[in-house]
Amino acid sequence: MTIDKAVVRVAAPTERRNPRSVDLDLMSTRDVLGVINEADRTVPAAVAGVLDEITAAVELAVAAIRGGHRVHYFGAGTSGRVGVIDVAELPPTFNSPDDWFCAHLAGGDEAMFRAVEDAEDDVDAGAREAAGCVRPGDLVVGLAASGRTPYVLGALRSARTIGARGVLVAADPEAAAATEVDVFIGMDTGPEVVTGSTRMKAATAQKLVLNAFSTAVMVRLGRVYSNLMIDMVATNAKLRGRMISILIEATGMDEELCRRALADANGDLKTALVALVSGAGVADSRAALARSAGQVRGALSLLS
Repeated sequence: MTIDKAVVRVAAPTERRNPRSVDLDLMSTRDVLGVINEADRTVPAAVAGVLDEITAAVELAVAAIRGGHRVHYFGAGTSGRVGVIDVAELPPTFNSPDDWFCAHLAGGDEAMFRAVEDAEDDVDAGAREAAGCVRPGDLVVGLAASGRTPYVLGALRSARTIGARGVLVAADPEAAAATEVDVFIGMDTGPEVVTGSTRMKAATAQKLVLNAFSTAVMVRLGRVYSNLMIDMVATNAKLRGRMISILIEATGMDEELCRRALADANGDLKTALVALVSGAGVADSRAALARSAGQVRGALSLLS
């Protein structure tokens, strides 16, 4: 193998050696697992240190979606796969429109299951993909453990010229690209147990950030009432049963009344909920929801 002279060593924290795991290959299985678990326990604290930045990103996303725009995730390798998973889980959980969140993975669909390693080094591919789908007013979230992945940075830079806002999520608080985005979420997850294996702590941190980010966006957009999923679609018996349980929990009313309300609302959980709590009819409840942009509490306020 010939080493390209242009290749330089990566100085990101995720590439440094972890002193607690230098004897990893000499440890018992139980001790290996203990070292990994000990390292994993540091990740939530790293995420807690960037809650203000995540808050700012959520506000940008909510503004974009309310304005008729979209949120795009751009990532490569494990970071990109984490983004794909987050986007895939939103519609079944919150019944969110498919075009609210979009995931873009370096190397395309094939890279979800098989590594296409060179794809992450293609800055032009990221720029082209962003130019082809990002519109002014959209929000682009770049996912890069090192904070320097060329495909991701290409997408963020292209999006900026288009008029989109940018967020970068990285496991390097000192990433140089921090100055190129509107919000930089730089977590200090430190060296990995297996040096450079960012599928470990760095990926766990990105998963936690995206879980919190997208869930908070859905809460702000009225996809949650109290702590209950109220925009879900019942596609099987289990989920239909869950809808009844949600109505019972939210209203304190008996099961039969909740079943009847859901039937009267043609299976629309939000309409049934508003009707039960307010005492209004289905038509008035549906109209109030429409006037309040789907917000249950706003609809209840209109009907009070």
